[in-house]
Amino acid sequence: MRMGVGGRGLEVLGAEAGRPGPLVTGAPYSADVVSQITETLPDGNTIRQTSTTRIYRDSQGRTRREPALNALGNAVPGGSLPQLAFINDPVAGVSYALDLTNHAATRTPLSPGAGQARPNRVPRQRPDAANVRSESLGRQVISGVPADGTRTTLTIPAGQIGNAQPIQVVTESWYSADLQLTLLSRRSDPRSGETVVQLSNLSRAEPSSMLFVVPGDFQIAEQPRGMRRNRGAAPAQ
Repeated sequence: MRMGVGGRGLEVLGAEAGRPGPLVTGAPYSADVVSQITETLPDGNTIRQTSTTRIYRDSQGRTRREPALNALGNAVPGGSLPQLAFINDPVAGVSYALDLTNHAATRTPLSPGAGQARPNRVPRQRPDAANVRSESLGRQVISGVPADGTRTTLTIPAGQIGNAQPIQVVTESWYSADLQLTLLSRRSDPRSGETVVQLSNLSRAEPSSMLFVVPGDFQIAEQPRGMRRNRGAAPAQ
């Protein structure tokens, strides 16, 4: 998401908070995605940051995200942020960024094949397999949905990044094959603390179709795919 400050307040230039995932149809749901980051300082003090995003997905694979204001960060120092929502509509081939406070929206065409799994063209550098250990945690019910758990432990050998002792990074995830969603993930890294992301208030009912369309009283601006905005440029009136 890219945002700029214009004469009429915040202008949303991007149309999706984060990269849209693969297209999933026939598995509607709505839930709160709660992210919590806990960092322990050397003196024993802790810093904990929590944010919540409401997310919806219908049977056609359309999604809507409504991030809490604290999830957007301090985009406007000393100012106030509008309430935003992001719609990804692979059926119509567009995505929208909605400013719910000022009744404005930005529409961006989706790239061809957006939401479809594509092979990596450039091989990624992966950790030495000898330093990674994975184990099954079995199956348990999370938020009323069966999920399969996996724990992966990455060991960074002493001296690899200047570390005097080995570092272990442990990731635990619980995945629902039915919903094609990770319902709970927990990552513990001594360099950055613990990050927990969990779905709560999960409902598998079909969301209202009105959540995936722009209200009729919104002013819609077009954002061509791939267009770059000059820094400091004034928004179009």
